[in-house]
Amino acid sequence: NILFFFTPTQVAAGEAPAGRPFRIGGLVKEGSFHRESGEIAARFVITDTASDVTVRYEGLLPDLFEEGKGVVARGEMESSGEMRASEVLAKHDENYMPPEAGAALEAARSLQADTSTPSPDNPQ
Repeated sequence: NILFFFTPTQVAAGEAPAGRPFRIGGLVKEGSFHRESGEIAARFVITDTASDVTVRYEGLLPDLFEEGKGVVARGEMESSGEMRASEVLAKHDENYMPPEAGAALEAARSLQADTSTPSPDNPQ
């Protein structure tokens, strides 16, 4: 049973499967992590710098889970537009990120640079 990987931009575009588990990867958005005092349920946003997806997870987060760092979550989208994650994996060190997540972030950065940086071909 293969779990497909999607970026937040792909999820926002409706490309992720409805009612089936998949993986999403990117960075934990700065300032997005929230957990009620005494609760195990957490909410955070995964971003690829172009789009964001809110993730809800009940369980212990990895020791390396941190805002601004790489993360991959496995779960299903809910009708609310949030992902209900069954697993959250954090990157292991400063140099490690799952290849799909690294490629997704690089593609989003390139797209953002193409649309936000004035150039002779794209004056703003």
